[in-house]
Amino acid sequence: MEEQQLQVCKSNALVEASFRLSIYEQRIILAAIAQIRRDQPLTDQHLYRVTAKQIADLSDTQIEGTYVLMKDAVERLFERRVQLHRKPNGGPPRVLQTRWVQAVEYIEQEGAVGLQFATRMLPYLVQLSEHFTRYALADVGRMTSGYAIRFYELVVQWRGTEKHGKGERLIEIEWLREALQLEGKFKPIGDLKRWVIEPSIKQINKHTPLKAEWEQRKTGRKITHILLKWHEKPKPKSAKEKPKTNSPKKGDSLYSIPIATIEAKARPGESYEEAAIRLLQEAQKK
Repeated sequence: MEEQQLQVCKSNALVEASFRLSIYEQRIILAAIAQIRRDQPLTDQHLYRVTAKQIADLSDTQIEGTYVLMKDAVERLFERRVQLHRKPNGGPPRVLQTRWVQAVEYIEQEGAVGLQFATRMLPYLVQLSEHFTRYALADVGRMTSGYAIRFYELVVQWRGTEKHGKGERLIEIEWLREALQLEGKFKPIGDLKRWVIEPSIKQINKHTPLKAEWEQRKTGRKITHILLKWHEKPKPKSAKEKPKTNSPKKGDSLYSIPIATIEAKARPGESYEEAAIRLLQEAQKK
């Protein structure tokens, strides 16, 4: 499947979890998550394979040297931990600390790495019926900052709450420091703005379908929150723009699959998009 069509789907608890990953670690994890099939059970024995070509294509970079960077990243990833503060899909508050992966493999002759997700991570990646965040892998593929990816996820998590096409989210700075595991880094608010917030907003605006901005908020004299604001970028108009309808027409297509085909092969309860993604994945397996 083309990388523009791959989707990342995470529990909101994982989006808001406390962890830190480098940009290559993020790319490998997200490329693996995007391979998860929602229509099949996921076990901790499944090995997800990510190639240097996939990462180079995703990030629009040269393939030379990519595998070495991937190998270094996956070695660090094996030691990375994530701290989650809620159960999947809501539920009573709790704190869970687990690793991202339980095993990694190096397939040097193929320029690839493989990983198996840790058992305790699985509920945050599959069988998500509510309280989850989904976005296109291509939205973040060309980002060069792990912080920018986290900021984009925090925005996308609240998509659907927009009023008049505009959305906003208030984030406590101390919570943000914990979620990004800054651990004493960028303690002056000026450094946090310069090295974390402003570059993240710039990358969202450059690479994603959203236009974002931010404002600081004070409690007394102290800056305690940031307000993220966003709206959808205007979509390029086609030569003959058709009026929008509430549902696709028979002659339309989604991901180059005719709507008639999607309707004929959709499973009970699947949306058009979910059915189209599943059909593309099945075609790729053949």
